[in-house]
Amino acid sequence: MYLSGLENSGRMQFCESVNSSCLKSSWSSNIRISMYAFMVCIILATLVGNLIVIISIVHFKQLHTPTNFLILSMSIVDFLLGCFIMPYSMVRSVEHCWYFGKFFCKIHTSTDIMLSTASIFHLSFISVDRYYAVCDPLRYKSKINTYIIVIMIVVSWTVPAIFAFGMIFLELNLKGAEEIFYNHIYCVGGCFVFFSGVSGVVASMISFYIPGFVMLCIYRKIYAIAKKQARSIKDAISQTQIRFDMKRHISRSRERKAAKTLGIVMGVFLICWSPFFFCTVTDPFMSYATPPVLIDAVMWFGYLNSMCNPLVYAFFYMWFRRALKLILFGKVFQRDSSRTQLFLE
Repeated sequence: MYLSGLENSGRMQFCESVNSSCLKSSWSSNIRISMYAFMVCIILATLVGNLIVIISIVHFKQLHTPTNFLILSMSIVDFLLGCFIMPYSMVRSVEHCWYFGKFFCKIHTSTDIMLSTASIFHLSFISVDRYYAVCDPLRYKSKINTYIIVIMIVVSWTVPAIFAFGMIFLELNLKGAEEIFYNHIYCVGGCFVFFSGVSGVVASMISFYIPGFVMLCIYRKIYAIAKKQARSIKDAISQTQIRFDMKRHISRSRERKAAKTLGIVMGVFLICWSPFFFCTVTDPFMSYATPPVLIDAVMWFGYLNSMCNPLVYAFFYMWFRRALKLILFGKVFQRDSSRTQLFLE
């Protein structure tokens, strides 16, 4: 999967000076510099965008809502991915070598899988939250309270952590393909995200396909009920009840807009990560014939999701744009700035 027989004008360069060492990248300096510059921009955009979301939700009291706490936790996941995973993946992708040791390779791979899985777990719980907000608004606050949100967040972190670290450190990802990995894939100085046929299917189902399918079903239900509510509100408005109905209409419109925005966030996630998980499932059954460059490309396409989420918020949420202005101009350091009204109640 990762051995590509790289050659540099007939002279091969190795990651380490041993016979079983991985081959270094043969790309020119200009290509490497361009790749580093592009990936650094992705990393910085990921860090800055998600940090702004984190600061906004933590600082402004008006944003202390159940849905926003889930968004906050998901932004922390994306921030950690940009801070601790993407820089090391960048060096590996450009140099085709791993300079940080075998043990840290396992830590890096486990954390990478954990954070990617945690993202879709958060999105799954956000879809449940939006379902009750739009489809059962009268009982929403009783069903989705702070206690339930805390449970959702704890599950979104602990289950992916146990799954990812258990799979990598117990080498369950190699189960049934140990001979292929050590004889044809493994080389000294490399760090590989490798799955056997069975482990690739199981990991992809748990991390992506099953929760993704559930989310699509939930958002389809939300969309259908939101359209029905919009028509009923429009038909029910009368002159005698216009103020009450308009207030209710604004509230429900806000919930529908939040559901739509988070639905777009989910769609971006599915689009970004689908190629990677498709390769994860199919590559073992193709004798690991997928080119290493393509594996790296789809992996970084998945990383783009962590950068895109804040951009979606900036485009659809007025509160995010106002919070961004206050943060950039340093007004969050003013007294009582946390009580600033970012949107009408």
